[in-house]
Amino acid sequence: MDHVKTIIRLKGFWLHLPLQFAIWLHSFYTVLSLQAASDPSHISSASLLASPPKSGTFEPFEIPPSVIPNFSFPVGSLPPMYPASPLNYDPVLTGRCPANFSAISSIVELTASDCNHQFAAILGNVICCPQFSSLLHIFQGFHSINSDKLILQNAVADDCFQDIVSILAGKGASMSIPTICPTKASNLTGGSCPVKDITSFEKTVNTSKLLEACSTIDQLKECCRPICQPAVMEAVVKISGMQSFMNDNKIVETSDHVDVLNDCKGVVYAYISRKLTHDKANNAFRILSACKVNKACPLSLKQPSEVIAACKNVAAPSPSCCSSLNTYIAGIQRQMLITNKQAIMCAITLGSMLRKGGVMTNIYELCDVDLKDFSLQAMGPEGCLLQSLPADMKYDNSSGLTFICDLRDNIEAPWPSSSSITSISLCAPEMSLPALPTSQTLHNYGRRGYGMDFIVPILSVVFSAQFLL
Repeated sequence: MDHVKTIIRLKGFWLHLPLQFAIWLHSFYTVLSLQAASDPSHISSASLLASPPKSGTFEPFEIPPSVIPNFSFPVGSLPPMYPASPLNYDPVLTGRCPANFSAISSIVELTASDCNHQFAAILGNVICCPQFSSLLHIFQGFHSINSDKLILQNAVADDCFQDIVSILAGKGASMSIPTICPTKASNLTGGSCPVKDITSFEKTVNTSKLLEACSTIDQLKECCRPICQPAVMEAVVKISGMQSFMNDNKIVETSDHVDVLNDCKGVVYAYISRKLTHDKANNAFRILSACKVNKACPLSLKQPSEVIAACKNVAAPSPSCCSSLNTYIAGIQRQMLITNKQAIMCAITLGSMLRKGGVMTNIYELCDVDLKDFSLQAMGPEGCLLQSLPADMKYDNSSGLTFICDLRDNIEAPWPSSSSITSISLCAPEMSLPALPTSQTLHNYGRRGYGMDFIVPILSVVFSAQFLL
């Protein structure tokens, strides 16, 4: 599903305004498009389009003056339609982190872009935090390049972590990364892992096997037929000294075991970072992160009591049921942008909650709920589901900030076969996605309105949203 994409290009300093995927990020904006506006009580779904859009270019945005921040600049004012934003700046560092950050400048720049201060919150789970974690792994391995250590001492780790966040913020990243992401300064120290130096590591681990498995990872296969992940876990188990806790090749985990294993995994990643090029290491860590985050729904799903009450006994399209479901999904989709695989997990998780409450009918089908409805939406059919391995955000003067969306997921959300989700696997041979939409017009009381029907063309479309100067 990852091979068909839409490229969203955003131009301007205050980049979150033209990105209408984030119209509910922290406040509401109004966008004028070439398409007729949908009924605001409904959430768009791009699988009911009667024909491809005539143009991918949006008309100018009307921006209420109240939402444009008042930043002062040393030179003349900017044009009124071009929102101002703080420029990059030289950060104030602690002076206590002995590191040459310029040596990893390419990874720093990439991380600053992926954690852009306007988008870090909505892209944290799938782009920003995985990249920030990768940067720390690479820094940890690079920092110890002239010593036998694979970790940083506690005080140095705190100072370096603070400097890294400051450097990223100076390049346009969010200062809230430590709050948004679970990675902390303590991850640089090796924690309770008993092996923290190169000599002991190489005596304990089959390093040739480890590096061969992780130097070149097939992103299409690694998550379901892993090669690097088992090599990493084998190294983790060996340096953690937990072979005696193995049962059928699996660790019998306790809370203490989990801490040690996680700490040792950081040491293994530091060793990989030390031996591979920065680009290869970063690619490996991003793929491994994608495998992890796609296993669960990242959205906070509250108990759908009102949906259960409205839909418990329906067997045919019901305005009250679909309205209640629309309202519920409208609330959860505002949280963040998610990947196509995460959308599957969210749909199944919510469906399982509904089935447990007594809703036996597939109300996704009755109400025309698509996978894309679970991710942050725009007005019209321009909602975005990220690829299962999201591409990095990029910025240049001509095209602005860019990231890639997957348009193949204008397909019906899967309804679970039971209220249990313990056995779900996107790798199982029997797991298949619903068929792509057809041109047949649907007339349900669903998320798409009443009888309006489009089909998204299966090709790459460029949507460019620009402010007029």
